[in-house]
Parts: sequence; C-alpha cells; structure tokens
Amino acid sequence: MSSPVESVRSAYAALAAYADPALFISLKPEAEALKEAAALEATGPVGKPLYGLTLGVKDNIHVAGLPTTAACPAFTHVPGRSAAVVQKLEAAGAIVIGKTNLDQFATGLVGVRSPYGVPRNALRSDLIPGGSSSGSAVAVAAGIVDFALGTDTAGSGRVPAGMNGIVGLKPTLGLLSSTGMVPACRTLDTISVFARDVETARKVTEIAAGYDAADAYSRVLPTPAVSGLPPRFRVGVPPSAQRLFFGDAAAEAAYAADLERLAALGGQIIEIDFEPLHAVARLLYEGPWVAERYAATKPLIETQPEALHPVTLKIIGGANGLTAVSAFEAAYKLAEYRRAATTLLAGIDILAVPTVPRFYTLAELDAEPIAYNSNLGAYTNFVNLLDMAAISVPVGRRSDGLPSSLTLIGRSGSDGYLAGIAAGLEGSSGATALRAAPGQIELAVVGAHLSGLPLNKELVALGASFLRSVETVPDYALYALPNTVPPKPGLLRGSSGSGASIAAEVWGIDAAGFGQFVAAIPSPLGIGTLRFTDGTEAKGFLVEAEAVKGAEDVSAYGGWRAYVTAPKSAMG
Repeated sequence: MSSPVESVRSAYAALAAYADPALFISLKPEAEALKEAAALEATGPVGKPLYGLTLGVKDNIHVAGLPTTAACPAFTHVPGRSAAVVQKLEAAGAIVIGKTNLDQFATGLVGVRSPYGVPRNALRSDLIPGGSSSGSAVAVAAGIVDFALGTDTAGSGRVPAGMNGIVGLKPTLGLLSSTGMVPACRTLDTISVFARDVETARKVTEIAAGYDAADAYSRVLPTPAVSGLPPRFRVGVPPSAQRLFFGDAAAEAAYAADLERLAALGGQIIEIDFEPLHAVARLLYEGPWVAERYAATKPLIETQPEALHPVTLKIIGGANGLTAVSAFEAAYKLAEYRRAATTLLAGIDILAVPTVPRFYTLAELDAEPIAYNSNLGAYTNFVNLLDMAAISVPVGRRSDGLPSSLTLIGRSGSDGYLAGIAAGLEGSSGATALRAAPGQIELAVVGAHLSGLPLNKELVALGASFLRSVETVPDYALYALPNTVPPKPGLLRGSSGSGASIAAEVWGIDAAGFGQFVAAIPSPLGIGTLRFTDGTEAKGFLVEAEAVKGAEDVSAYGGWRAYVTAPKSAMG
C-alpha cells in the first residue's frame, strides 16, 4: 500500500501525464495536498479506512477553500465549509485533489456542456465522456484519483461510469447527506461515487452514509454493509422488443452476453414489461421537474441568463411554460406509474439494464445535442423518480473493444445487496464466508426467505446483506407447513444427531431491521438460535412442535429450495 505522500505525488503526476486542462475546474496546490498527506502519515492509518486515498469532487459539491462553480463562472463562490460527505471522507483519511468539471448545473448526461471545456474520454478521445459528472468519472478511469464524488439526478452517476469503463454507485435517495451540494432537482438528487472497483465504491458509500438533520431530505436508512453474492436472485430485464439501443448493434449484442454472465452467477433472467419504466423515464424531462432546475438557478437565470451555457439555458428556460397545475398533473401521473411499477417489480429482486444504450461521439452529439442526451437516459431517468438504488459495473467487451456495463437496480435500501451482485459480475466476489459487519445481527433463513425465493425481498428491503451459505448440524427436521401462502417450512430441533443437516443462508441485518423483521413473523414460527456444521450460530426460524403434527417431513431433501424445485413425481 502506498503512503499518503506517495499517493498524492502519483495523483499529480498522473494528472500532468494525462494533460487535459478540461478535467479539473480547480486544483488544490500540490504542496498543500502533500502537507495534508504528511500530517496524515504522522497520525497513522488507525481508524482511517480511506487512509491516503486520493479524491476528486464534482464542482457542485463544496470543498472548503476551493471555489464552487457548478461549471458557471458567474456562479463562483468559495465556501468556508466542506459538504458533509466530504468532511466524512476526509476524516476517514481521504485527500481531496481538486474540483472536477461537469455539465453546467448538473444538467445533462453528455459531459460537454461546460465553459471550462470537455473532459477527454479515458477510453477514446472521439467519444463523449458522459455527464453530468464527466470530470469525476474520467479522473477515476484515467488513474488520477482513487475515487471521486459525482451527483445523480437522472443518471449522472452511472452514464459517465459506463462511458469510461468504471464503477458508478448511485445510492438510495437520502442515504448520503446533500448538505453542501448545489442542487439540480432537489427532490431527486443524490451524491454518487465513482471507483475502479466495486468494493471501493461500496466502502466509500458506507463511510459517507448517515442521517443528517441539517438536510431536509436525509433519511434513516440501512448502512450499505458488505454483501456476498447470493446463490440465487431474480433479474428483471426488458424483452427484446423493448430494448433500446438506438442503432448500436455492438451494445445490443454485449447486453445479451452480459445477461448470460449474470445468469451463470445464479441470476434467473425474467423478461418484464418495461413500458411503465420507460414512461417514467420520459416523464422526467417532459414533466415539471425541469422547474426544479429553474428553482436551483433562479437568481442567475433571471438576472444573467447570458451566463448560462446555451443548451443549459434552453433546457432550464423551458420551465417558463410550466404551471402549478402541470406539476400536480405530473405528480398524479407519476403516482400511477409508481403503482404500476410496484406491481411489475413484485416478482423480481433486481433489474439489470444497459448502463448506456449506445456510445456517442463528440461529432454525433454536436449534430444532435438534445435528442441524443435524452437517449442516454433511457435506462437511468426512472430510477430516482421511483426511489431505487443502482450500481453500474463493467462486465465484458463489445465487438469494437469498448467495455460493456450493466446497471443493477434494486429497491430503496438495497445498496449493499446490489454491490454484492456487482462484485460477482466484476469477478471479485468469491466463495469466502462473510461475518456480520459491526452493528449487524446474523439472521439465518431456511425457507421462503432464501435468496431467489418469494419472501427474500423482505430481507433486501430491510437492508440485509448476504453473508454465507451453511448447513445446520444434524439435529433438525424440516416440515412443509400446510395452508401457508407462499408455502413455508417449519424447522424443528430435536436431540443431538437425531435429525438432518438442513441448508440455510445467513444474512446480516441491522438491529432496527431485525426488530422489524421479527415483529412480522407469523405464528407458529418464532426466532431461536440455529447451530451450523461450520461451528457458527445465528438467530433463525424455528417452529412450534404442535404445528408440525400431521405436516409432511421434507428433511430428506436437505433443504427447502431442493424441496420446492423437485419434480412433482419426486415430491410424491
């Protein structure tokens, strides 16, 4: 591991070698960053999980002493206090290098709408970098900083990740404080994280997370603790007729190959009707949420409209034709779409979509700046409107050599769970058995809450993370309980060695989630302590002895999954 001083020197050397003046809007003087690094070395790494890692910050997020411009010179001011998230990351040992370029006022998915120039795509110079968090994504992809902060309203934490072949983690709304962030659409914004690997992105998010009373949109949510790759999970994907690639055959073929990779890891690919989700995506820019962007820029757009980038002004200025009536009408429509989406998503655990439907060149975008920007949001715009979590991860290679990326999307609070699956796609999630993170309780499940089965979503919704697959010691009997919906088993403990070893999964869940989970357990089930063949124990389901009288003993199957998937003839 490099020392903080070495890391800082490497960052500035890599920046000089990359030689792109459009990448950072402002830089911390190298001597100042080295001084911070030396002070960090003097105190040592204890209690600093990000010790010596270098950080780029999108220039709509405050860093004390560095100007915040939001890519608009007329907006420039120097904050005396860093954003709450930046403070947490610096306290954990990260060192800010500078403020990265962006689409002005975070309006765009393309990365070219800035008076400070267009950051050069780290993969190919003729391609757009993606936005609005263009500089942050490129700085990570080019190896200049270890990780970077972006923001995400409509996909700005995911599209530039896909365009540059890195990881982009878009947290559940309210998981990270927005105190010190210049808003675009305040009700839909979140700070996001870019990194070259899933675990760094997840760890940074875990450190940055937490309720902030100073942020009116902050929420108490489960910490995104480390998660393994669950053995099974149900993946919703659009059917072929609803897959949008806008003429990019290489993207279409790569997506199909990426889904095969996901299936090989245990994903059950399920085609669902994506039209309700596409309708929500269209609503973001066709509806009155543009007025939120107007509200964020009102002092400037009404007094110095010429200070805005022409395309940015055209988009935000469109709010002038919107009324309170149109806002309510759109809110009603969104409520209808949300209800339809809830029904649609009930039978799956995650969505898996292309991060970007196609790669656009600078020349193509110059010819069609607005329509192609909208195309890039086809699989991203709906996520924040539906209060979902997402992570973009590179998976394979397209036929033209560019990376293909999948974005995994899950329910609110599923950030850690999604990262576990993303790590599996990345190839960094092995069969290592995990233990619960500090503050978590280990909870064992043996029935319908197993990964990929109907009630597993209840665990994921409570922020649980998959830890390991286990077998009980041979002291238990498993019964199929009659008249339960969905079908459920009952696990009954007997004397030592009198039963069978039953397959189980151990999940980590925080105390609040555990309490909520236990409170919902129906009779005749309860919670006890289960013992496993690997010598560990965990809280888990047990059944009352009276309830299994006359019930079918299915212990011979070795577990509930094997029982419910067995051919009917085998089940008698």
